[in-house]
Amino acid sequence: QVQLVESGGGLVQAGGSLRLSCAASGSISSINAMGWYRQAPGKQRELVARVSNGGSTNYAGSVKGRFTISRDNAKNAVYLQMNSLKPEDTAVYYCNAEVVHVTYRSVVEVWGQGTLVTVSS
Repeated sequence: QVQLVESGGGLVQAGGSLRLSCAASGSISSINAMGWYRQAPGKQRELVARVSNGGSTNYAGSVKGRFTISRDNAKNAVYLQMNSLKPEDTAVYYCNAEVVHVTYRSVVEVWGQGTLVTVSS
């Protein structure tokens, strides 16, 4: 009933930049926290960045100063600007949102399908 769709992944050279986008659609009343997670080959999924409804942000130490998370509440969207990319940033990036259902008024955590980011040396 609620879907998150990511876009913006691709192949980039080390030191380059990418901007990931995630748009939520469906029976949405409001969205609380939104975030980006990633899973590299052979590793567990980890939090990259998170932003609350009030705009408070949290970043993984490995990306702090390089990545910036932002959101557009009017569009039910969240973005991740990734600068100074490193090969170790290579992973599938997943969008996450805590969504309040328009009818049930309950909070449901939803995930996007993932978008692949590959950083070459």
